[in-house]
Amino acid sequence: MMQFSEEKPIWRQIYELIAMRILSGEWPEGERIVSVREMAASVGVNPNTVMRSYERLEGDGIIFNRRGIGFFVSEGAKDHIRQLERQKFMDEELPKLRERLNLIGLTIDVGVKE
Repeated sequence: MMQFSEEKPIWRQIYELIAMRILSGEWPEGERIVSVREMAASVGVNPNTVMRSYERLEGDGIIFNRRGIGFFVSEGAKDHIRQLERQKFMDEELPKLRERLNLIGLTIDVGVKE
């Protein structure tokens, strides 16, 4: 069972779990991922919650559905996830980090690793 945080919706945490499995290579591009029911059982939530995560992942181009067969990792999903995560970091986390560093008298250069 997955331990969920109260800070963000459960469907979002499942979305992020799947994205991290793709980034780590656990679920390679082009490969089938676990079914909605299997994921729901493994993390201990309602299948509708997992389906919401899968729909968002599909909408973001990270996975795709082959009717009657299941969901698969899209080609280029890793790069796309990295791009989304970088943008999220730049928009949400970096401003907080800069503010904190400024408060304690530190500076940092931020660059993108290619």
